Amino acid sequence: MHLRDFTVSALHGDMDQKEREFRSGSSRGLITTDLLARGIDVQQVSLVINYDLPTNRENYIHRIGRGGRFGRKGVAINFVTEEDKRILRDIETFYNTTVDEMPLNVADLI
Repeated sequence: MHLRDFTVSALHGDMDQKEREFRSGSSRGLITTDLLARGIDVQQVSLVINYDLPTNRENYIHRIGRGGRFGRKGVAINFVTEEDKRILRDIETFYNTTVDEMPLNVADLI
């Protein structure tokens, strides 16, 4: 994503605190593991990308809830495989919502 001039940061549990530059506010996109599911407060995220869906539906809400906080607009994008479709339908049913397929013009979402 950096090669395409997106300002993104990464976070995972094996990084030490110095490597977690995201809190500086220089990035609006964050790529992370379940480390971010709970317990971290980041304000500037406008885009959350789920490369995999969590099997725990509560973790899904905590992940996507990082985007668009404090009155800001936010977008969550899920990469869904055939195997993930059941998990996504379970999330939709549990939260009584529909997760729409991504439109062709993604720039309008952010």
